[in-house]
Amino acid sequence: MSDERAVEGLDHLQAAGRELIAAARAFLDVAEDVVSDRDAVAEVMSFVGTVASAATEAAGAARGAAVPTQAPTDPTDPITHVQHIDVS
Repeated sequence: MSDERAVEGLDHLQAAGRELIAAARAFLDVAEDVVSDRDAVAEVMSFVGTVASAATEAAGAARGAAVPTQAPTDPTDPITHVQHIDVS
């Protein structure tokens, strides 16, 4: 390998490193703005909760079992009350 090609390769790696650092800085600036805004944090947390619920339901479906997404609001209501029965 010639020295010229090695230097060119190093130049490309340095340029890529600088671009990666610039991208990380831009991402951190956006993250800082989101963290500073209470409404944005609430929206992000709501989204995370929605994704977690969907993942829980998908995992339950994959196991072949229904997974309730919310706790029953009224335990006497037959529509929202879930009775667990062990089957052997």
